[in-house]
Amino acid sequence: MCGRFTLTVDPDSIQLAFKLASIEGCDLPRYNIAPSQRVAVITDRDPQSLSFMKWGLVPSWAKDPKIGYRMINARSETAAEKPSFRAAFKRRRCLIPADGYYEWRKQGNKKTPMYIQHADREVFAFAGLWESWKQPDETWLHTCTILTTEANEKIRPIHHRMAVIIEPQDYQLWLAPRELKPPEWQPLMFGPRPEQLTFHEVSTRVNSPANDDPTLVLPLESTSQQSLF
Repeated sequence: MCGRFTLTVDPDSIQLAFKLASIEGCDLPRYNIAPSQRVAVITDRDPQSLSFMKWGLVPSWAKDPKIGYRMINARSETAAEKPSFRAAFKRRRCLIPADGYYEWRKQGNKKTPMYIQHADREVFAFAGLWESWKQPDETWLHTCTILTTEANEKIRPIHHRMAVIIEPQDYQLWLAPRELKPPEWQPLMFGPRPEQLTFHEVSTRVNSPANDDPTLVLPLESTSQQSLF
């Protein structure tokens, strides 16, 4: 799964990586992006601009937006058929820029936070879905979710699921303004490959969304050394 992530690169790097014409409104750097917070997305409706949505998908038919707290991730294996995600999978796909994410390795009763990055690129993109929900005041709430897949052999010792990362050569296909056929989208859900990921242990300070600073992504040994001075 993916319950926290980072976007710490400068806006120009994001614009270059995704070939964007507009990148206004970036609130960076972010070292501990959490569910229900505002996240940057690139949608199939406007693939040349950066948009901002609340993390936690609220389907258009939902009675209560609180459902979004349970919709931060969508299983890629079932998203195309599951009522909560089916419509978005057909018509509302997005890329969610990031430069790393956190996962917690469970060992008995202990959960150790690990920071996962792409070995080949500074900034990458999660496969995402988005929705719009009309609020009681007639304004629109725009929300998103991150797709996950079965963990590869590199990530499996940490968690049995991992975030789906779309490779640059597949950005245009994922954002195509049409329904994708299974032979088109299914291969995109297998990545990333084990050799494309690196990870290291980080401080448990990341457990609190209130903490958002550069020390969160440092290897635990570096954090411990800094605390001595």
